[in-house]
Amino acid sequence: MITNDYPRYLSYICFICLIFIILKMKKKTNKIRKKYSYQNLRLFGKTKSFILIFSLFFVNGSFAETNQNAVLLQQYKQLLAEQEKKYERQRQLLDEQGKELERLRKQLDALSAQPSSTSAEPSPPPSSPPQKTAATEEKPVSPNPSPSGPVGQAPPKSEEHRPPEMPRLSETVGGVLTRKGNIVVEPALAYSFSDNNRVFLDAFTFIPAIAVGLIDIRDITRHSLFASLGVRYGATNRLEFEARVPYVYRADIQRSRPVSIGSAINETFDATGNNIGDVELTARYQLTEGAGGWPILVANMVSTMPTGTSPFKIDLVQSQEVPGAAFPTEVPTGAGFFSFQPSITALYPTDPAVFFGNIQYTYTTNASGNGNKVDPGDAVGMTFGMAFNINERSSFNLGYSHRHFFNTRVNHHKVGGSALDIGQLLLGYAFRYTQKTNFNLSVGIGATDNAQDVSLTFRVPIIF
Repeated sequence: MITNDYPRYLSYICFICLIFIILKMKKKTNKIRKKYSYQNLRLFGKTKSFILIFSLFFVNGSFAETNQNAVLLQQYKQLLAEQEKKYERQRQLLDEQGKELERLRKQLDALSAQPSSTSAEPSPPPSSPPQKTAATEEKPVSPNPSPSGPVGQAPPKSEEHRPPEMPRLSETVGGVLTRKGNIVVEPALAYSFSDNNRVFLDAFTFIPAIAVGLIDIRDITRHSLFASLGVRYGATNRLEFEARVPYVYRADIQRSRPVSIGSAINETFDATGNNIGDVELTARYQLTEGAGGWPILVANMVSTMPTGTSPFKIDLVQSQEVPGAAFPTEVPTGAGFFSFQPSITALYPTDPAVFFGNIQYTYTTNASGNGNKVDPGDAVGMTFGMAFNINERSSFNLGYSHRHFFNTRVNHHKVGGSALDIGQLLLGYAFRYTQKTNFNLSVGIGATDNAQDVSLTFRVPIIF
């Protein structure tokens, strides 16, 4: 500011000095008239006029320079304002591109959580908006631009939200829904082991420590091997059907000994059996897409048909060594009754983890065997846990399952103490071997007395 105002201040000073000089010269002129001749007066007048013209030119030049500096200053201010507007437009453009990149990153994370084998054709990623440069910023934009493509063409549909891929723990927890028109063939092999010690008391007590009657101690060890073949079909992207046919091999070892009759012999009875098991029919339907912060909900319906050997129709043989003990002549391979299990599964993806939960109810029909009408009792259960993606090809999950079976009724009479609680700690591992083949291993560890000690299931879903 000091540099720009200096000529103006100097012109003011010069103008004041000029007036002062003119006043002085006027006084001198009066003295010179008296002392010098007329010619000298003319010379002095010319000199005075020259000084006056030179001073006026200098002052006018100073004012012109000051006015020019003010114009330059105004131009610089306008240029700065234009640059600030351009900077603001560039900043808004960067913000929009940042939002677009964030949206594309979320879509990429959602697609990476799914197996690429489940999609028939991967949809191309949406094209990003063209980058704007300074040259394009200079061009004015028409308020009503003409469309560059065909008018009325529908925009491409975005991919629907699908349940994320996770290791399958059961028929109602895990896996993704089969895409429309795809067929998945899933051979599976399962093994379970249980060891149960049971004390049977047929007596009465008159002192808490003394019992009169038959006390039967029985140890039951059971090995079960299941080989099954399942086929899933995607009716739509939200609805799939599955049918599974198992083949069961079981080996039971029972040791029994009454301790109240003085028997020193352990009765051991081995029984094995193999046959087709109970056929399962399953339907799954995705209810919600998981938008707006809500979980993905999948409705399940699992129906079991008693195609295997029923335990209610197996003949029993009485023990010769242990009075009152009875052993089955063969091993059942089925439940012996129809069951229907509706359930709801909730999946909540939070990259890279997926939280899941399932609530189910099992309805069982009545069965007849050995002249009795048996109602096995319904059941309620729940499963919850978390799945975690290790990388693009492998993942694991950790969960817990608990089911409560109500009391059994025989001929409409409740059997006391027949309620069961089965709790299991669940571990699952999944590995994508190829684009169309996955390996899935699940492990169940018994957490209650009535649960199996350990169970292993290995599945190989193959997409066609």
